[in-house]
Amino acid sequence: MLEQLQIENVLCLDIETVPQFPVFEDCPPELQALWIRKAEFLKKGEQDDAATFYGRAGIYAEFGKVICVTTGFLSLREGQRQFRLKSFAGDDERTLLEELAAMFNRLRPGTILCAHNGKEFDFPYLSRRMIVHGINLPSVLNNAGRKPWEVPFMDTMELWKFGDYKNFTPLNLLAYILGIPSPKDDIDGSMVGQVYWQDHDLPRIVHYCQKDVLTVIQILLRLRNEKLLLEEEVLVT
Repeated sequence: MLEQLQIENVLCLDIETVPQFPVFEDCPPELQALWIRKAEFLKKGEQDDAATFYGRAGIYAEFGKVICVTTGFLSLREGQRQFRLKSFAGDDERTLLEELAAMFNRLRPGTILCAHNGKEFDFPYLSRRMIVHGINLPSVLNNAGRKPWEVPFMDTMELWKFGDYKNFTPLNLLAYILGIPSPKDDIDGSMVGQVYWQDHDLPRIVHYCQKDVLTVIQILLRLRNEKLLLEEEVLVT
């Protein structure tokens, strides 16, 4: 399948999410009660409670929000490759998602979305948050009624499984074994909430997200047994 894939039709992406509020105590009372119930299923030890576990709220679309989405397209022209990165980031999630949806609506027919663990996280998270804000789902995200082979999603973690459904390989591990520079050399996903809410350093998060997207396309190239992108072949717009 990968040999027949038109890689110019693939839009790689990654999202960064955080809890909707800086700390548990800042949540409205009703949301606190709902998170307490959720935390009961998540906590690992007796010492854990809803407040100490609130740092994980960002990975759940009902309790978190999107603060950055980076997309990347690989273009091939006259034998030259260029990977163009574009980021949508900000504190106003509605505006961010509206801009992203507008871009998705301009995608050419046949475009495929690709992310690492995207089928379990990125794609459904974006869809849920758009619905929360009353944003019409772009066609590329709206998989209702589609047969599995009609859904325009590609997942590099799923490709690496080769049918082994018990296997979970994080992005930085797969990058390492494939000889790709680690995208986690500065921060990782567990630190995004702190960098956002405490350090107020959104540009640092955007840069981290861009490195993740670059890693996704590099993995896809390696799975196709193609040369990795060089630094001069990457353009941030």
